[in-house]
Amino acid sequence: MNLFDDLISLFYPRLCAGCNTALVKGEEVLCLHCLADLPRTNYHFYPENPIFQIFIGRVNIELATSFCRFDKGGRLQHLLHQLKYKGNCEVGIKMGILFGFDLIQNKSYQDIDVIIPVPLHPKKEKKRGYNQSTEICKGLAESMKRPVITGNLVREIHTSSQTRKGRFERWENVSGIFNVKNEALLTGKHLLLVDDVVTTGATLEACCEPLLKIPGVRVSIATLASA
Repeated sequence: MNLFDDLISLFYPRLCAGCNTALVKGEEVLCLHCLADLPRTNYHFYPENPIFQIFIGRVNIELATSFCRFDKGGRLQHLLHQLKYKGNCEVGIKMGILFGFDLIQNKSYQDIDVIIPVPLHPKKEKKRGYNQSTEICKGLAESMKRPVITGNLVREIHTSSQTRKGRFERWENVSGIFNVKNEALLTGKHLLLVDDVVTTGATLEACCEPLLKIPGVRVSIATLASA
């Protein structure tokens, strides 16, 4: 099998999702250079980091963090484009695995019970073919050894894109559009709510509203990038 794989790689080389160079043996999805070049924030080690501060006075969360900084034109923007618009789900899974290994270094994240992706509206998910946040969650689940629950937190109203909207417009666009189908499934649990990018936090805040109405629920937030 190794010889066969080597022959396949010779004619159809696996390429790094970050820089498009050929991957060598032992590299998966991203080359070592791109892995080292990721603009990690390490916010998970600082409780009142800039991501947590976004939600102060807006919604009562436990923790909040982002894996990397979003720099326009940077490597992370390219990776997110691959994930969201080019169907490269491996990017989400790989980044989720890396993110999860970082998170479990902090004891505060070790009592997470369940991982939940921010849902897309069914029409949008059907058109795209997947939910990029769910792909990130798959990676987080692999490294954090926690279950992912999809289909329970749902987006009931299809809204326009948040791109180019201001903070109030973003909040107005998503307020009241999320609902929980089965509250008993989450009662008393510490949830990790996951999205790809946080900008103003409006979407994540709207997701938290129905979740925090469930008895005993605590919510923490994790995003792949912060813009």
